[in-house]
Amino acid sequence: SRPLAASAEPFSYAAAAHELAPKAHVDKGREMPFDDWLVKHKTLAFLIIRRDTILYERYFKGYDAGHAHPSFSMAKSVVSMLIGTAIADGLVRDVQQPITDFIPELKKNGFEKVTIEHVLQMTSGIDFKESYVNPFGTVAKFYYGRDLTKYTLKLKLKREPGTKWEYVSGDTQLLGLLLTRALSAKGDNRTLTQYLSDRLWTPLGMEFNSSWSTDRKKDGIEKAFCCINAPARDFAKLGSLYLKKGEWRGGQLVPREWVETSTHAVTTDGGRMQYRYQWWMPSSDGDYHAEGILGQYVYVDPKRELVMVRLGSGYGGMDWTNVFRSLAPNY
Repeated sequence: SRPLAASAEPFSYAAAAHELAPKAHVDKGREMPFDDWLVKHKTLAFLIIRRDTILYERYFKGYDAGHAHPSFSMAKSVVSMLIGTAIADGLVRDVQQPITDFIPELKKNGFEKVTIEHVLQMTSGIDFKESYVNPFGTVAKFYYGRDLTKYTLKLKLKREPGTKWEYVSGDTQLLGLLLTRALSAKGDNRTLTQYLSDRLWTPLGMEFNSSWSTDRKKDGIEKAFCCINAPARDFAKLGSLYLKKGEWRGGQLVPREWVETSTHAVTTDGGRMQYRYQWWMPSSDGDYHAEGILGQYVYVDPKRELVMVRLGSGYGGMDWTNVFRSLAPNY
């Protein structure tokens, strides 16, 4: 992994004068305190934040406020943020730019028509088997393999880009390689981790040392589709940044237009109504979230100015987006 150092000027959420804990939950006809309910459903950390004030915060199974946790696919939403900053920084022209401008090796595989937007939207049409149970599948190779660039450059298409939405981690790994190449093309030798640190992590005032996993120890590249490892409060700041339309402590870290575009789903060009630019939209009410396997979430409710974070060792049999949406009206 590569380190994501804590900021020299950390930002700390305020604590509410009086905690606003969720009411007891009914589970199989039995009422139980919300803390106990969270433990039963494999939760390790749970935060509810309104307007930069922590209303409720709990950790379980030995976790605490400084304990780093894998983000899994929540990292995809962070990569989307970096595409927005890369456009603002002039590293990338716009989302209509072909990815072969940065990864010309893919021309031989027929990728000339694949744009950055196709990859962001997961309508690229790449042939990628998103199976988490097959030890010989593409995801296993990307997750455990030691040469992500080689695997990425071998990707092929199975359909015309822009015709169908399909959730595949290979798309986000393409974005990670694209960003690395975009930096290099400008004579910038920063890694993707360093770019994240400079553009978002440090300005956001992250409180704890974190990391981004790579495919090998020396000269590796980041697992862009997953594997940013950080504590719950620092993950929450990513949600708070988008709640503020990309503005933070007087600076515009992510372009406002990018935030607004990323969190409003469309169905054009094969897109899916519940997904846009590596973010999930569970309803038409304006709420959205980053999500990782085993139940990692950063949930944002703009109407109520809420951010919720849930980290766990599994889903615990729950649809957590429905949990967030049921809790939100009480705040």
